[in-house]
Amino acid sequence: MITDLTGLPMSNASLLDEGTAAAEAMAMCNNIVKGKKKTFIIANNCHPQTIDICKTRADGFDLKVVTADLKDIDYSSGDVCGVLVQYPGTEGEILDYGEFIKNAHAQGVKVVMATDLLALIMLKPPGELGADIVVGSAQRFGVPMGYGGPHAAFLATSQEYKRMMPGRIIGVSVDSSGKPALRMAMQTREQHIRRDKATSNICTAQALLANMAAMYAVYHGPEGLKTIAQRVHGLAGAFAVGLKKLGNIEVQGIPFFDTVKVTCADAHAIADAAYKSEINLRVVDAKTITGTSVAFQITVSFDETTTLDDLDKLFKVFAGGKPVSFTAASLAPEVGNAIPSGLLRQSSYLTHQIFNMYGTFMKRRPTCSLQIKCATLTIICYLFRLRVIRQIFLYLELLDALKENEMFNNLGDLLCTITGFDSFSLQPNAGAAGEYAGLMVIRAYHKSRGDHHRNVCIIPVSAHGTNPASAAMCGMKIVPVGTDSKGNINIEELRKAAEANRDKLSALMVTYPSTHGVYEEGIDEICRIIHDNGGQVYMDGANMNAQVGLTSPGFIGADVCHLNLHKTFCIPHGGGGPGMGPIGVKKHLAPFLPSHPVVSTGGIPATDKSHPLGTISAAPWGSALILPISYTYIAMMGSKGLTDASKIAILNANYMAKRLENYYPVLFRGVNGTVAHEFIVDLRGFKNTAGIEPEDVAKRLMDYGFHAPTMSWPVPGTLMIEPTESESKAELDRFCDALISIREEIAQIENGKADIHNNVLKGAPHPPSLLMGDAWTKPYTREYAAFPASWLRTAKFWPTTGRVDNVYGDRNLICTLLPVSQMVEEEAAANA
Repeated sequence: MITDLTGLPMSNASLLDEGTAAAEAMAMCNNIVKGKKKTFIIANNCHPQTIDICKTRADGFDLKVVTADLKDIDYSSGDVCGVLVQYPGTEGEILDYGEFIKNAHAQGVKVVMATDLLALIMLKPPGELGADIVVGSAQRFGVPMGYGGPHAAFLATSQEYKRMMPGRIIGVSVDSSGKPALRMAMQTREQHIRRDKATSNICTAQALLANMAAMYAVYHGPEGLKTIAQRVHGLAGAFAVGLKKLGNIEVQGIPFFDTVKVTCADAHAIADAAYKSEINLRVVDAKTITGTSVAFQITVSFDETTTLDDLDKLFKVFAGGKPVSFTAASLAPEVGNAIPSGLLRQSSYLTHQIFNMYGTFMKRRPTCSLQIKCATLTIICYLFRLRVIRQIFLYLELLDALKENEMFNNLGDLLCTITGFDSFSLQPNAGAAGEYAGLMVIRAYHKSRGDHHRNVCIIPVSAHGTNPASAAMCGMKIVPVGTDSKGNINIEELRKAAEANRDKLSALMVTYPSTHGVYEEGIDEICRIIHDNGGQVYMDGANMNAQVGLTSPGFIGADVCHLNLHKTFCIPHGGGGPGMGPIGVKKHLAPFLPSHPVVSTGGIPATDKSHPLGTISAAPWGSALILPISYTYIAMMGSKGLTDASKIAILNANYMAKRLENYYPVLFRGVNGTVAHEFIVDLRGFKNTAGIEPEDVAKRLMDYGFHAPTMSWPVPGTLMIEPTESESKAELDRFCDALISIREEIAQIENGKADIHNNVLKGAPHPPSLLMGDAWTKPYTREYAAFPASWLRTAKFWPTTGRVDNVYGDRNLICTLLPVSQMVEEEAAANA
């Protein structure tokens, strides 16, 4: 969908929002020139929140961001790595960027274009204009506005820059039968492998929303989308025609797609009158757009929900109480296409069969994905208990969304109570975004004290891969410290590192309980060492579900911490997004919390030169639509319920560890012989005794109907198992039984009863297409491959493909839909 509409061949599997996608594109431009050019230009026709996010992000890369009018953009310094433009612009205008892009390329400057997918149904694609990178939001494709999110952003680029792209990339490979299969491609670019050398810290994106947007396109198809786009454009055109009839109002920004800019005698009076008619208009404010003097201007945007009655209301508002001699319906004969022929789209789009199957494809998909109703998910399971839907536009006046803002404040207060912090920012819309925001708060704090030189961040080698990636994005130098034989941070090594860098120490990033599944006994001392050497303590709150009600980051000694609301506080994670990563801080860091250029929120400047760090996310409260889930969950559970949830999560992990310890080594335990909310089973020995790798165990678990736990992290050759409080004992037992059964299968290889190269683990998974094929050459039966446990005969979730060839997928990278003939073959095989 994205590649078709943007006209570029490569696209990732979503980003957090349009503003952060633009910042990621800016980082790509910097990486393309290997950091040798330190200026990035943003045209002032871009959205104000996008400009601010890029400025915040650029600070960590030591990039200079310059905003300028398109006609004033100058590349003569030779120091410009890229330029960002909006298409259509923030005030609705559509410009032909063809010559602009040619001039930029002549100077060695990469062009990033932020765009609107619905507009691209009618407009010439950015790729055809010559853009190098295209970003935007897919919100308009069937996703509620939700007061700011969650919405799936996108980033598309050329094949040349594929290895510099941020985020997940889904590519085509082949399975063990040679049939097409999809997989995550080029993972060696990502933070969980490359750590501080990663292209981005992006981990959680917006997978659920990306699927919603894609299914919207599948549902409507190319003709349906064209009808929607033409209707929206027609409504904007009718509005412009009607305003001209009213007189005394100048329509500007022509040509336009869906947003009309007008100049009138008193913009604020018109906006107030519209508000009384339950219509929100945007008064163009020079402070938030261009920095130049703009007066008496309003922009009005239309979408597929707008009606002719809405237009009639608008005409009455702009008439200022005078009678209107026409209706919106009567204007139809006078409405034409406001887009010049040279900018109209000529190329086809969404021609693949999937977008022309009238919903058949949508009907088949649910049977192909493992759902929580089918099996326990021990891979850092994210829960879905509650659903709240609100259709609220993002940048309303605060009064318009009073109840929502009251709820946000109440949620912040509850999180402060739970964590022991003094203030919270709800702006970061993912865990990794929270890490980045928290470190930038620390950076801003040091700078306010004149400690610009404090740029060293100490990070344990066991840390989440996002930790070093986030620190690198903040311009910090990473100093790693090791762990001891019990999985704890080596305190003496930490002390030496802190003391050696005491004049440059900025922060420590620490996860509690640790990623090794143990409560660090020396966490108090660790925090004290950092503070004694002038640093701040950043706690990664990914494991907060093992703290709630039992201890807290504030009590332990942390200065800032992010929370994964999508893990600890009930928000559905949708297979990789949405998420929320709000940050809590102690009082001395509160003035530096993220701010926003459109809606007043975040840190408050103080007399001691304390200033908010800037904007982190496109929306002031991040993915606001999903915040009511966490608020309601906390309110319904209460103090006792939340504490019990933590206890049960810990109990579940210890129960499973106890059941499995006689079959697999449990790698780390605390001083009392127990684990925290997760534990690591060691599979490394099986490589020598049976030739079995962790991937073999993970694939065999699919035959038992389970998604594998986290594999080969934080220790290579292991599985990290993390059950949650929501799983029943029966489900935990079923998962343990599967692993115990697999251990017996490994023993068959060790004892010589099964071939070391051709066995049920190496052959896993076994999809129906393989089991029902004419030929069967394996040394074990089809029945044993499919039903290794008796309970699978009652209910079994079937894998849809054989083992996917990872090497083939990376060497033959294809990130667009397969040809129709291959799709038909794949569908037939999956449903055989």
